[in-house]
Amino acid sequence: MLSFVLTFFIFIRSLFNMFKEPEFRSIFTLVIFTLSLGTVTYHSIEGWTWLDSLYFSVITLTTIGFGDLTPATDLGKIFTIIYVFIGLGILLGFVNASGEHFRKQQVERMSQRNPNFLWDSGDTLEEMEKDILENIKDE
Repeated sequence: MLSFVLTFFIFIRSLFNMFKEPEFRSIFTLVIFTLSLGTVTYHSIEGWTWLDSLYFSVITLTTIGFGDLTPATDLGKIFTIIYVFIGLGILLGFVNASGEHFRKQQVERMSQRNPNFLWDSGDTLEEMEKDILENIKDE
């Protein structure tokens, strides 16, 4: 239980750090909007509770699809088709932005821990990353 709590707090701290980047803020806002749109639509069309509607929106966009809830109306099925195609791209963009943030953090940590690791790097993070990749390729 302790490891779960620690992991949760590390995740929350990382999320706040990611909010400093404008790209992440915009994609996060888009994810929240997409989930809200799905929740409101499923609540209205299918008559599900708010929690069931949010649950189905998340399960659908993460492609888990347990199958415990399924749209019963034709309009709900049509919306789901469109929702998956649009929402999946948005969610993948969010995952990509998160991964990019964690990759940048890792490069910064590596360069601080071992200053000689980037012996011929430039001043920018992009140049440091390029040097790391070149050194890895040489090995």
